[in-house]
Amino acid sequence: MPNIALLNNIEHKDLRIITGHRPDLGSNVAWVPTFATEFRALQGHYPIIFRQSDDGKRFEAIALLGFMEDENLFLADGHWDAHTVPLLLERQPFMIGRSGDELMIQIDLDNPRVSKTEGQPIFKEHGGASEYLEHINEVLSNIHQGVQADVGFIDALMRHELLEGFTFDLTLDDGSQNRLAGFFTIAEERLAALDAAAIGELHAAGYLPPIYFAMASLSNFRALVERKNKRDAARR
Repeated sequence: MPNIALLNNIEHKDLRIITGHRPDLGSNVAWVPTFATEFRALQGHYPIIFRQSDDGKRFEAIALLGFMEDENLFLADGHWDAHTVPLLLERQPFMIGRSGDELMIQIDLDNPRVSKTEGQPIFKEHGGASEYLEHINEVLSNIHQGVQADVGFIDALMRHELLEGFTFDLTLDDGSQNRLAGFFTIAEERLAALDAAAIGELHAAGYLPPIYFAMASLSNFRALVERKNKRDAARR
């Protein structure tokens, strides 16, 4: 269970954060949530698809990192093998909290990244925020703004029925057959069939670019399969 605390420079003055990417640091995940304002940065590396909430009423965008549970194909020799790390992984072990109406930084003290002996200091010697913490504050701000804005984006996709289920079948070099199912992509035919008024609405809201970024990102499936084949071959 997480041990969440409101970050402060008295109780947490000596804490450091291990910033690398290794399985033991919580980076070994097959997908990570994302949001429309991040699509531009992610679409060059990861397939961006959508998953349905457990209650079936909402959708969220995710960046796909692997095909199996706890499989991150972008972890390589203790580093992240892509120029851009999704923000919801980069922010670990921090999260956004509230104190009344004010947004605050929280930290999971039991996260394996938290240390007193190695990593980036959170605070300077005399209590001020370190450069690393200032960076995290910017990351969390971008996440908060992105998640808030994503409500309207997802609502627009649902209203215009622009999400459709898909199945991705892949045969690996070792001959094994696998299927990725239960996820959703942009419904390209329905998008193309929208009338001018609907397209104008999506354009005015700024939703057309992330829609196209998500569609373009699907070309990364081929590179993801190649990563899978390469990793499996190295383990044989």
